[in-house]
Amino acid sequence: MTTSQNGKSLGLAACTAIVVGNMVGSGFYLSPAAVAPYGNLAILVWMIMGAGAICLGLTFARLAGMVPAVGGPYAYTRLAYGDFAGFLIAWGYWISIWSSLPVIAIAFTGVMIDLFPALGNRLTATILTLGVINLRGVHAAGLFAQVTTYAKLLPFGAVAIIGLLYIDTSHFAEFNPSGQSLLQSFAALAPLTMFAYLGLESATVPAGDVRDARRTIPRSTVLGISIAAALYVLGTVVVMGVVPRPQLIHSVAPFSEAAGLMWGRGGELAISIAVVISSIGALNGWTLLMGQVPMAAARDGLFPPLFARLSSRGVPAIGMVVSATFATLLVLVQAVGSDSFAAVYRLMVGLSTMTAVVPYAFCALAGTLVASRLSNGQKTPRVTIIELIAFLFAMFTLYGSGAEPVLYGMVLLMLGIPVYVWQRRNGEVARTQGVETQNGAPIRPAASL
Repeated sequence: MTTSQNGKSLGLAACTAIVVGNMVGSGFYLSPAAVAPYGNLAILVWMIMGAGAICLGLTFARLAGMVPAVGGPYAYTRLAYGDFAGFLIAWGYWISIWSSLPVIAIAFTGVMIDLFPALGNRLTATILTLGVINLRGVHAAGLFAQVTTYAKLLPFGAVAIIGLLYIDTSHFAEFNPSGQSLLQSFAALAPLTMFAYLGLESATVPAGDVRDARRTIPRSTVLGISIAAALYVLGTVVVMGVVPRPQLIHSVAPFSEAAGLMWGRGGELAISIAVVISSIGALNGWTLLMGQVPMAAARDGLFPPLFARLSSRGVPAIGMVVSATFATLLVLVQAVGSDSFAAVYRLMVGLSTMTAVVPYAFCALAGTLVASRLSNGQKTPRVTIIELIAFLFAMFTLYGSGAEPVLYGMVLLMLGIPVYVWQRRNGEVARTQGVETQNGAPIRPAASL
């Protein structure tokens, strides 16, 4: 990879690869089964959600263009709306991360059940899912990361392109066989498809290292989301066109089953192995990220200082352990109460999507506020039509997440308020007592409440 004279090494190809690599994740391996009850409507929704995701991506690109050295929903929200909103978004973004972990683990478990049918009971499946969640992050070299990235793309590419030759057009006879109204079906599909588009802001995260960021980030965002959307649409078309709907609805490994019907046991094994490798890579990345997000907020004085503590290996181990614990509890609660593993998957996707689109909604309209802070009294631009579309898109996805995920998500968000009060109170006490602080957080322990 070449480096420009100003030291910035990321160009269009690299940023596009980041977007595609982060969006195309193992959670999508289960989505054809989740959207199968909605027939051809699911394919149309994939395309519509892709257009909405592009609008959201462009709003992040605008923010990165104004503040190229800062990336991520938390940072932009804090800059636009202040500390409290920044805290809530950091809290919600963190919830989204650790509630995504079970979805990746469920995808892994589904493939293992497909390979070893004896594992296909609730107790064994739950134990396997919990075991995957609590694996330690694989601190591997760049080669391993590249292998897992290609392992994500190869199954989609093979099934989505070559599989077009195997589809049975009779599988597409019904537009919306779910029995629900068009609006209800669209709303139900919104979080199931939006989950696959999470990570659309990825090109903005390394904005400080991007060459010609104002042009490169918007172009790579649109290109990356478009590539991912094409893979999603074609992959869903092929899986739905190869696997009969009654079988697909109950599938725990839809891509593997489709590969088995097209290419026999060898093809099924190849796709399953790729999904396993991809899931391990995704778990590694998300495990590290779920420690980094609270660490960043803790360094800004918004999360408890313990989240900023690093282990002897230089990683925020406490944040990782706490996050994995919450993910484990989430699986246990749902495994006890749900009738099927599919129900667990739907709730996890709904909860993760709901807590992710709340930050997206905040950031959709943050551009004009960030611009006003940087304008030095000059006239600031108004909210654009793309930002309005992005905001409405995020709100509709939130509505489609359903009552149960939204209820759980709101409760989890509200539980963060005492943490914020604790942090602000400790900061004020530290200042009045003359304790040295950093970004509002006492450097040495403050008095307890």
